Amino acid sequence: MARVYIALICLALTGALSHSTLGASEPSPAPSAATAKKKDGSEYRAAVIARAKVWQPTDVAAMDLKTGPVSPRPFATGETITCTYLDEKLGGKTPKFACANDDNPHLKVKYGGDNGEVYGEVLASRLLWALGFGADHMYSVRVVCRGCPSSFNGVERNGQESVFDPAAVEHKMPGATFRPGDGWSWEELDLVDERAGGATRAERDALKLLAVFIQHTDSKANQQRLICLGETDGDKPARASGKEPMPCDRPFMLIQDAGVTFGRANRFNGATRGSANLKAWSRTPVWQDANSCVGNLPKSATGTLDDPAISEEGRRFLADLLTQLSDAQIHDLFEAARVTLRLRDPGDAKSGFGTIDEWVAAFKQKRDEIVQRRCTS
Repeated sequence: MARVYIALICLALTGALSHSTLGASEPSPAPSAATAKKKDGSEYRAAVIARAKVWQPTDVAAMDLKTGPVSPRPFATGETITCTYLDEKLGGKTPKFACANDDNPHLKVKYGGDNGEVYGEVLASRLLWALGFGADHMYSVRVVCRGCPSSFNGVERNGQESVFDPAAVEHKMPGATFRPGDGWSWEELDLVDERAGGATRAERDALKLLAVFIQHTDSKANQQRLICLGETDGDKPARASGKEPMPCDRPFMLIQDAGVTFGRANRFNGATRGSANLKAWSRTPVWQDANSCVGNLPKSATGTLDDPAISEEGRRFLADLLTQLSDAQIHDLFEAARVTLRLRDPGDAKSGFGTIDEWVAAFKQKRDEIVQRRCTS
């Protein structure tokens, strides 16, 4: 028994000495983007993020912001879509449902004139797309739903149909989801490595600054998506399970849910203040103060982007893109989202409905804040 106690004491002393030695050593260098591990231990995922792009070259001045993306099929602003309700649970708190018709086996519909995301998501996704950043394709439409529950409060007709106007429908940006249900946080954007073929610092900082510009307050990980361009979700069975690494030759990181935008960032991602609120958006400065290059986007309770520091190359990159937009294109952006159906201040019924010209003026003023700033980094 004495031998056992002596052995245990020796083991304890050895562990203490080892711990002391480790504590006195120099800290290990931070892992590179290619070897950094996620909490789930996925080195391969981190290596894919290291190679990810966030922007694709596009002819900004030629982009049709009124029509929007034409793949797989655009919906005209205010177009009537008839579909049959799908009894499917969709995530998030904003009013939405899924439906299908002969042309579209699955449509996600956000609805309600007082639902700011109906306007905000069309605005943000259309702007991201026009500038070359990733976004799903959103269209402002009128939906006639067959079989939708009466609890959705649509305008019922013929007993079996309900009308929802305005509404916004979505087509996913082409590309296979890298791993279903696995988004990316904004901290992970710093794991992208230009030396590995990933986005440049200018492109990444431009995306951060654009998130500030649109006030992308709900920035939790599942609001962003990692996709593989040039592939579809049906290409590889392993994608469906999410259990096995899969090749991803052209990884791309995008914002996939930008509904709480064009308002003012707030702690609990409230849509009244944060979604298509002309009064709040027009009064929210792009920069945290008059001299720094820190974006004014305080992190929400669930967010992962917090007052990002922006480099001069990132500021110049976004400024160059924004200045390529004509007044007519900016006007078309707000017309496509039908912002004239939204109160200037959704929290004040007496504020009246904002005009497209007011939204355009706010956009140009905020663009000027970016163009006129100079950053030292």
